[in-house]
Amino acid sequence: MKNVFGKVTTLETVLAFFHDGMSLMFGGFGGVGSPPTIIDGILEKGIRNITLIGNDTGFPQIGIGRLVSEERAAKVIASHIGSNPFAGKMMQDGRLEVEFSPQGILAERIRAGGVGLPGILSDIGMDNEIVVTNKPKLSLNGKEYLVESALTADVSIVYAKKADEYGNLIYDKSARNTNPLVAMAGEITIAEVEEIVPLGSLDPEEIITPGVFVDYVIPTKGVNWKWAWE
Repeated sequence: MKNVFGKVTTLETVLAFFHDGMSLMFGGFGGVGSPPTIIDGILEKGIRNITLIGNDTGFPQIGIGRLVSEERAAKVIASHIGSNPFAGKMMQDGRLEVEFSPQGILAERIRAGGVGLPGILSDIGMDNEIVVTNKPKLSLNGKEYLVESALTADVSIVYAKKADEYGNLIYDKSARNTNPLVAMAGEITIAEVEEIVPLGSLDPEEIITPGVFVDYVIPTKGVNWKWAWE
């Protein structure tokens, strides 16, 4: 289908950007704010060996956890995996590489990637052997810090309540969570949204993610492709 609405397109079109071995950054917190239609598409396409980057691994059948449960991920960079027992079992069995990053540091690493910084300095976890392993250190003003690398991904996927055809996004309360940061840090950013409105319909003061960060917009599952202004 020809894209005549700016950045608005179909799931079939954006699935062309997903491939085995890719890095995938996702918005969401325990599944809330993760894009279900895109996740369905990844599963149906059979993509494997994905490096997942996001706050957590969701629940076994909710959010990004479905990719973990069906063993589509080779590596996860997250703040915790405790809500998904499949992730813990796979890590213990050596079938899933897991890099833990404290939640605030993870958010800052994603933000740094989104604004083009190579990394951040942090003193969090300096006394933790697991945290400091394989990380460089730097002294600044007489204090030692860990150098935490910035995070980016081949594709970022986010979920929003509303978008216009240029990709400006509004989120729904707590479903906003990490989505605005994730939207900035993908080589390609795809937004799945509940409602697509004409350009100019969104209150500029309510827009959280400017369309400059969003490459494609698709309607979430169950939303009619007929537009409100037709």
